[in-house]
Amino acid sequence: MSQSDKKRTTVEIHNRTYKIVGDEPPHHIRMVASLVDQKMKEIQESNPRLDTAQLAVLTAVNTMNDYLKLKEEYTNLESKEKDEDRKNHD
Repeated sequence: MSQSDKKRTTVEIHNRTYKIVGDEPPHHIRMVASLVDQKMKEIQESNPRLDTAQLAVLTAVNTMNDYLKLKEEYTNLESKEKDEDRKNHD
């Protein structure tokens, strides 16, 4: 897919407008943007003195932490499932 074939979606995050270009459907991009905006609001409520850059970095760190935890949980569930499949076939 060339750059001209990609979808453009306008979103608002932390009271700023962004044009996101990508392969995902617009509703998906809007959902992701909404979740980022929501996470930024949560962090800002508990740390009102953060500037936008600090807030963005903390949001990214928190989001990546959540992602890695979920990825680890998924890997553990996959391993358990494979172990159970092996036990059932023995």
